[in-house]
Amino acid sequence: MAAWDTSNRREPRPPRDAAEQAAAFRDLCRSSPWKWHSLRFEYLDRPLAAEPGSPGAAPDPDRVRAWLRRPGALRLETADGLVLQSTTGINDSRDVFYTRSTRKTWLLPPHLVTPVYDDHGLVRRRPEAAYGEPGFGNGRFAAALDPVELAGNAPVPLEFPNANPVELGTITDVVHEGRPALEATVTPNPGYRPSDPGAPLCRPGRTLVRIDAGTGVCVASRWLEGGQKDDGTDVYGHWLRILAVDEYMLDDLFLAESMNLTDVRRHISWELPAG
Repeated sequence: MAAWDTSNRREPRPPRDAAEQAAAFRDLCRSSPWKWHSLRFEYLDRPLAAEPGSPGAAPDPDRVRAWLRRPGALRLETADGLVLQSTTGINDSRDVFYTRSTRKTWLLPPHLVTPVYDDHGLVRRRPEAAYGEPGFGNGRFAAALDPVELAGNAPVPLEFPNANPVELGTITDVVHEGRPALEATVTPNPGYRPSDPGAPLCRPGRTLVRIDAGTGVCVASRWLEGGQKDDGTDVYGHWLRILAVDEYMLDDLFLAESMNLTDVRRHISWELPAG
């Protein structure tokens, strides 16, 4: 994947004002395609009623376990190990018999093209590429893995009011499931264009979002204007717990039928005949 060239990197400087903090938050939202290749995580299609470890928190049976390897390979299981979804076309290719009139079909995956980075190694401007993450349930699942809809592909020419896709409240450093993240309250502007209009990351009014600092994934969202259900759970948002980043994943994990490949992470013993 395209990597930030550390030889050209300037010494990191903490943001000095609110404008620099907002720019860093938006650059982080653009950076996911270049920050990781595979991800193992747990996902819940609504906010948690209570933070893990807090009084009253309990395991949620609606959580799904996910293994994702870019581009396009996804496996989902329930907490009990029941397979909900497994990719079957990860080895499809386009040969000389494949023709299409649009150039969009032939765009390269994001990790094969180089974006414009800022001084901190985050993506300032995204190039044209074949973006898109595997989905499950609704479009918020894929949008959380690459939350560019909160920032747009590039900075707006000038920081006029309502020029960005969303307005940012105070940005704070938090810890989400043991990993550093940035948290902010966002409000959509008229120019906000979610990847799935039926399941945006933020709805009208205020939405609390968290962006993982290491991957650029939106690990939590909670709509602050919607109230709660009768059982006390929030009505709109999501929660995601990252378990492993860039873990080695075999094709067998994503195929309906095993290819009987050898897992090279495991030691193979060789028995030599005596004598």
